[in-house]
Amino acid sequence: MTETADAAGPPAYPMPRTCPFALPEQYARLREEEPLARVLLPTGREAWLATRYEDVRRLFTDANLSADRVHPGFPALLSGQQAIDRRGFLPWMDPPEHTTYRRMVISEFTVRKVETLRPAVTRTVQECLDRILAGPRTVDLVQELALPVPSLTICELLGVPYGDREVFQSRARLMTDRNTSGPDRLNSLVELRAYLHGLVLRRQAEPREDLLSRLAVRYREAGVEDAEHLTGMALLILVAGHETTANMIALGTAYLIEHPDLRDTLVKDPSLVPKAVEEMLRYFSISDHSTGRVALADIELGDTTIAAGEGVLLSNAAANRDARAFERPEEFDLSRESPSHVAFGYGIHQCLGQNLARLELDVVFTALLARLPDLRLAAPLAELPFKNDTIMYGLHELPVTW
Repeated sequence: MTETADAAGPPAYPMPRTCPFALPEQYARLREEEPLARVLLPTGREAWLATRYEDVRRLFTDANLSADRVHPGFPALLSGQQAIDRRGFLPWMDPPEHTTYRRMVISEFTVRKVETLRPAVTRTVQECLDRILAGPRTVDLVQELALPVPSLTICELLGVPYGDREVFQSRARLMTDRNTSGPDRLNSLVELRAYLHGLVLRRQAEPREDLLSRLAVRYREAGVEDAEHLTGMALLILVAGHETTANMIALGTAYLIEHPDLRDTLVKDPSLVPKAVEEMLRYFSISDHSTGRVALADIELGDTTIAAGEGVLLSNAAANRDARAFERPEEFDLSRESPSHVAFGYGIHQCLGQNLARLELDVVFTALLARLPDLRLAAPLAELPFKNDTIMYGLHELPVTW
């Protein structure tokens, strides 16, 4: 791979969205004409971009593709990744290390275990809506609902005091913003790790009834006395557990407001909300820029060879709009019975918290539609600050009224 490209070289990646609810226009052309294409990254390096559903799923399960983001060939979109302490970061691990640590935590996120959180999530959502309805008639739904619900849920699950939420929310925003400088991003990560490291030490010394304490016990039973590793695991759960769901709440709400027929259907029949959630996950695929891999050996895909050491980006967003897998993929369809989408990834690295995200989205949209069925935007859609500058797509703010 070359470090730079001339005027006739690969297209720049990430590719811009021309409509907030649509994908980059280049995806459709690449799927048909060049399903495994070379692209130019912000770092000046090149990588492969896979856009077809079948190819993306196959590559997600290829043992010759590594998720190790500190590998020199990894297709990093942000500078400074090699300086990050990777201990405890499941998405950055490969087997057998990944297998060992995922087993320690996977039981906490089964459908059955997550369902026990529904009463607490419901209470949190209703309290947020109570405050919204009791206050001014124009609010930022990101700050008043989208962020507080997953933040409080993951804080309670881990055992992090909710009063400290600004510690990680402010730093998580900097860490996922593509415009943040490498030094500032690293500093935010260091500060957040320092906070969580202190919490880990307290839970190791005096376990409580929370996930962090249970993980501390499991680490000890496995002979892993590494507080920094457990800190990394906590950091992963904390940041991923609120950033992604918050963006889905904001995006989904904006979409429902802009599509009143769909919103009215869900108001009349709340039992359809889970189907709407699945379609939102497929349709938006907000983590499109976070699924990179690096080849550990040559990989043949069709007529193309991915050489050892080359980076690969697996576009779950492009795959989720592939007409080979989804009938009328550009339509938002509540009756869709297509194959499983890959919004949460696929294979061994499939999102650990997907069941929790589904539950939170189900509870939020069911309650929001019941209590604020006439919600509308307080600013034109074109003026809303969509997150075109971050790794996770979403909205910085969502001003609404009713």
